[in-house]
This record gives sequence, C-alpha cells and structure tokens, in this order.
Amino acid sequence: MHITYKKLWKLLIDREMNKQDLKRECNISSASVAKLGKCENITTDVLVRICEGLHCQLEDIMELEEDAPAQQ
Repeated sequence: MHITYKKLWKLLIDREMNKQDLKRECNISSASVAKLGKCENITTDVLVRICEGLHCQLEDIMELEEDAPAQQ
C-alpha cells in the first residue's frame, strides 16, 4: 500500500485553487508541493499545515491505495 494525495488535488480544484495558492495559504515550500505531486513521503508538520490552511482533516487530503500487482 502507499499514500496518495489525489483527494488534495481534487479539493484544490473544487476550491478553484492552484499549487501556488496552496503554498501561500498553507505556508509550505515548493519542494513540499513537488513531493506531494509525486506521492512521496512528507512530514506530518506539512500535512498539519495543509489541514489548518484549508480547514480540513487528513482524510480529506490523503488516502491509502493498494499497490498494483507485480507482473510476471
């Protein structure tokens, strides 16, 4: 399993926001936004800042997704 931030991107679209707005509203770096875009590990501090900035909960911006089965 791995974490995906698809819910975050959908939330931004629903609120008519872009990545620059996310950086500004949540006081996060470009590097953090890039990691989010690649579904890479990110600190809980950044996740909390996103939730505070967007007035949402963790489950509103991320979810666990099953890994694709390995091909033989």
